[in-house]
Amino acid sequence: MSHRLQVLVPESLDRRIRKAAHRSRLSAGAWVRQAIERALQDDHRGDPLDQLARLGGPTGDIDQMLAEIEAGRG
Repeated sequence: MSHRLQVLVPESLDRRIRKAAHRSRLSAGAWVRQAIERALQDDHRGDPLDQLARLGGPTGDIDQMLAEIEAGRG
């Protein structure tokens, strides 16, 4: 199901959106929807915890990891 979202933009931004949509051979609405999707996908990339989780590095019990770190210092 689709929902209507009305956003007021300045004329200069409207012109830029319409030009970009025309270059992409999309309607302005389709272009804006794609831009919003890209922005939302990029949004989670800025979260450092998400970045660390995506690295797929080794994890383990925190107490064991701290003990190994301390053992390595000795």
